[in-house]
Amino acid sequence: MYYLCMYLLAAVVSNELCKQLCMRTFPQLATITRVVEPSHDNSGKTDHRAYASLLRAITAFPLTSCIANPVSASSTSDNPAESIWNTLRRGFYWSSKGSDDPETPETLIYNLSANFCVVTEINLHLRKGWSGYPIYSSRFVRFRMGHPKSWKDLNYDFIEAQECADDKFIWTYTSPMFPVAQEKCLQTFNLPAPVVCIGGYLQIELLGRVAKGCDDKYYVW
Repeated sequence: MYYLCMYLLAAVVSNELCKQLCMRTFPQLATITRVVEPSHDNSGKTDHRAYASLLRAITAFPLTSCIANPVSASSTSDNPAESIWNTLRRGFYWSSKGSDDPETPETLIYNLSANFCVVTEINLHLRKGWSGYPIYSSRFVRFRMGHPKSWKDLNYDFIEAQECADDKFIWTYTSPMFPVAQEKCLQTFNLPAPVVCIGGYLQIELLGRVAKGCDDKYYVW
């Protein structure tokens, strides 16, 4: 039995099965170019230990909310009263600026709680306008995850300056577009497969507008 186990382990290591499983389960890990383990010389066993430990850790993450802080909104109607900060506060709301074009997109960017997260689903809660007003939602939503082009670029308050930070990031994952129900409720968008976010940033892209404000412009809340 001992020799059989050693034979199977050698086959797993030589065929890089742990690495292949990692890459197939989490394609974002393909950005790893080299594994270094100073205390060991055998690169094959080093890769095996690294990917086996990584896969074990990733699949054992506890389920929890991982959004930490907002970074920027592509537009804000009334800052700070309708700031992106309100998206993380119960009973408050963010509002885009109005647009004549119902196809004008909006983006919200958030910093996650760690630079290495596994994301399986994203929840959005739509807000209805005051009595007699419609729901100012988007028609579709899409999600991106990635990392800053330069960490120095983030030493800046994009929210206070009301500037969009979309071009400050490299997005390594882009989800499919999901239809948004025009209902005042919590909506859960399950990603096709768990996504490893390396870098710790999430972009929510709101596509299409359905309702006009009293100024006859389209808004997203």
